[in-house]
Amino acid sequence: MEIAANHPELVRRVIFGSTTARVDQEERLLFESWIQLAKAGDAEGLYLAFGEAVYPPAVFESAKNLLRDAAQTVTEADLTRFVILADGALSFDATDDLDRIICPVLVMGASDDQVLGGDASVRIMDHFTGREDCKLVMHDTYGHAAYDLAPDYKAQMLRFLTMDTVP
Repeated sequence: MEIAANHPELVRRVIFGSTTARVDQEERLLFESWIQLAKAGDAEGLYLAFGEAVYPPAVFESAKNLLRDAAQTVTEADLTRFVILADGALSFDATDDLDRIICPVLVMGASDDQVLGGDASVRIMDHFTGREDCKLVMHDTYGHAAYDLAPDYKAQMLRFLTMDTVP
């Protein structure tokens, strides 16, 4: 977001997928709970809490054992890095930068996103209202992990990046 806003000469098109310009209060509580798990060294608790928020219930249930196994590989340094990144997300606010983005934009999200809220993508798209070179694509049943689960997600990204004209 900041590169597209501050260095428009470097960006010909941009895709904002399952993201937000600012973590709002409700989402802040979720991030803070993850930070506390990481600070406590509870990798398994973090992986399970993260997975439950990111994935739809059926996917999360089927992945629980994989998440538990993956948590066993996490180091203290990994948890420290996670805390730094999550803290950075909490203080990030590019809301005022969005209006300076001049390239075509594809915003992709999920109405059932339990991490950022279903309206995070809509709030980003509000800054591009009326622009014919910007498009919003919302999925309904894939949660925050639409980028992994929606069968058309990658194809839509590729189409947007390679088309001669914009939507």
